[in-house]
Amino acid sequence: MAGRNQQPAKGHGVWDLADRQHGVIGRGQLRGLGFGPKAIEHRLANGRLHPVARGVYAVGRPSLTQRGHWMRAVLSCGYNPGEGAPTVVLSHGSAARLLGIGEERSTAIEVSVRSPSDRRRPGVRVHRRQALRNEDVGFCEQIPVTSPAQTILDMAARLPRIEVERMVDEADRLDLIHPPELRAALEEHPPQPGLARLRTWLDRRTFRMTRSKLERWFLPLAARAGLPLSSPAGEPRPATKAWVNGFEVDFHWPELRLVVETDGLRHHRTPAQQARDRERDQAHVSAGYTSLRFTHEQVRYEPERVLATLRPVAARLLACVP
Repeated sequence: MAGRNQQPAKGHGVWDLADRQHGVIGRGQLRGLGFGPKAIEHRLANGRLHPVARGVYAVGRPSLTQRGHWMRAVLSCGYNPGEGAPTVVLSHGSAARLLGIGEERSTAIEVSVRSPSDRRRPGVRVHRRQALRNEDVGFCEQIPVTSPAQTILDMAARLPRIEVERMVDEADRLDLIHPPELRAALEEHPPQPGLARLRTWLDRRTFRMTRSKLERWFLPLAARAGLPLSSPAGEPRPATKAWVNGFEVDFHWPELRLVVETDGLRHHRTPAQQARDRERDQAHVSAGYTSLRFTHEQVRYEPERVLATLRPVAARLLACVP
């Protein structure tokens, strides 16, 4: 009885493992389940196994999902699911795609290997990275992958700022890692390409000025745009921290019916805050006001962008003043 049940039990083990691994299994895993070389060859011959990479097989049918291809790549480069922290992981663009925070633009699957060995596999771009730490790797849908922080850092070395910011936003939205956590992770991270620029980008995009600094940087921009810094009666303009249409606004030109709001956090306001901002803007517009919104970062680091918006608005509003 035991001999009769052995093969079905082994077969179920193969299917269960392949199901967890997106349809693929490694030769070493088959040996661990009790399949010798002859048994493996027999299943290759009858179509129950299909070679998809060196030492890696698709179980049942040769077609693979994208996740199956990613698992195939890491298995072919030596990933051993029985080890502790994985030494072979999906990385860079492939990791960004798996995590849902970026695109896989290369036709080759990208894999990082914490080993000095020279592994070359068709259709796989191997990054040899002995310095990759345990905290820099993990799992997503059973596939070993660089952590969200490490993935964003890797991509910061090759992508422009706006695209990396989108990755940070997606990681935040998906609750993979939030900007303060990412910043803290970078503080402890060993030097690597992209680290300095990502730290700078994170600091700038969450940059917040004090009220006095904000006024010191914004008011000269307003003057350069042609907006008055005093009323016809000599009162200082714009009024600051004024109440308009039931909301406290940052800058207010009552004669021009213009309000300007500034945000300290460019991308990471909560949904409730975003909804409140929309209510504020709608209240101003419905009352016949022009409402503009800039970020502290734009005021401090991108003055030309602020001026490009302020100048035509100022010209239009001033033309309507009697």
